[in-house]
Amino acid sequence: MKRTPHFLVGLAFAGLATGSFAQDSGGQSLQSQASDPTASLMSFQFQDFYSPNLHNIAGSQNVAQFRAAVPFTLGGVNNIARLTLPYVTRNAAGRSGLGDATLFNMATFNRSWGRFGVGVVALLPTGADGISAEKWGLGPAMGFIAQENWGLFGVFNQNILTVGGDDARPDVNISTLQPILSHSLGNGWSVGSSDMSFVYDWDRDEFTSLPLGAKVSKLTKINGMPVQWQLSYERNFYDTGSGPRDTIGLTAKLLVPK
Repeated sequence: MKRTPHFLVGLAFAGLATGSFAQDSGGQSLQSQASDPTASLMSFQFQDFYSPNLHNIAGSQNVAQFRAAVPFTLGGVNNIARLTLPYVTRNAAGRSGLGDATLFNMATFNRSWGRFGVGVVALLPTGADGISAEKWGLGPAMGFIAQENWGLFGVFNQNILTVGGDDARPDVNISTLQPILSHSLGNGWSVGSSDMSFVYDWDRDEFTSLPLGAKVSKLTKINGMPVQWQLSYERNFYDTGSGPRDTIGLTAKLLVPK
């Protein structure tokens, strides 16, 4: 069972929880909103993830990724719609091409301690041959973010269950659990957890990825537009396939305040 498609799905899942997904910023500063996945903030992200070594196979991998998040209100309920589109510039087999897209929508609800949300995530087989999982997937998503004076913390669970696709290819029936942690340092700086996600494969009945990572972020302005830069490092201690062992990530997130 090839793991590159599963890695791309997991990577996209991780990205789904790293931008804004609500309409009410609660009076937060822009710096706080930039690191808060529940803030009222439209964003466009350009990311690159380089993995110099992989599990169970020689070689390296590089994935570029674009992500757009658009908040909106439906029936008086705050929502965020998100598109994530990865592109494999090179994998261990020397292949490159578009990866599978993910679409995500989550409704959020404000509470005195922060926000929680429920929604749905879909996998679209838009990837190139040898990279795509060639499966259609759909499943629920849920999570919360709690806000403190020092920063924020939370967790997100997202699930993909195969609903169609190439019967000759293995199904994609996985769940991800992503911890969220961000500590504000002031002057636009913050540190926290990387986009790491623990991946559970329901067909194999085991966790297939167990990473640990951190990132540092800096909020700046370019021609008057706020941009958050992120540098991350992640170590995946266990992978049943050919997923990355070490990953270095660089993100430029263009913010569009209301």
